[in-house]
Amino acid sequence: MGIEQQEMNDFFMLRFKNGDEKAFETIFKSDYNKIVGFCNQFVNDRERAKNQAQEAFINLWLNREKIATFNGIRSFLYTYAKSACLNYIRHEKVVSKYSDKQLQQKENLLNREVLESFDFNSLEFSELEELILRSIDELPEKCRQVFVMSRFDGKTNREIAEELGISVKSVEANMTRALKALKSNLSDYLPLVLIQIIMQYVS
Repeated sequence: MGIEQQEMNDFFMLRFKNGDEKAFETIFKSDYNKIVGFCNQFVNDRERAKNQAQEAFINLWLNREKIATFNGIRSFLYTYAKSACLNYIRHEKVVSKYSDKQLQQKENLLNREVLESFDFNSLEFSELEELILRSIDELPEKCRQVFVMSRFDGKTNREIAEELGISVKSVEANMTRALKALKSNLSDYLPLVLIQIIMQYVS
């Protein structure tokens, strides 16, 4: 790597570690689909793979100050994603479907860098999920009902309107209000690009 490229990488790392959302968005756009594809090799479920990739990027952002090098960014993402996927497989009690050889082959896909020296004591993904659920509980009653029926029960705006005896426009207004409140509560923790992704998959 040339000196000029190294200087560019060092400058990018400084921006990223200092919480520059544009720098993070550059990483997200560059690697998100790759991490989803990598996760899908483990879980064989595209939606689950997206969730695991989302978790990896959230933790990258929360632990950005601990990433030592430019190459460490991608190493962190792949290593965290692998760990999250294997934990999911074990949790689902289907790890027996994978032979040791198959798991080893998948692990060999990683761009390995040692991450054991990191002290991951930042906000964990599970805590973030608790924050989302708590934020939902704190919504005004009608607003909370609309949000839960839409995102948890999968009902359409028209179905919600009929069940609650309100207009479709009122349903839309309450959904907008709920999403705005959730985005506001999450803005201190995550960059906008991740908040937008989370809003798509809150369920």
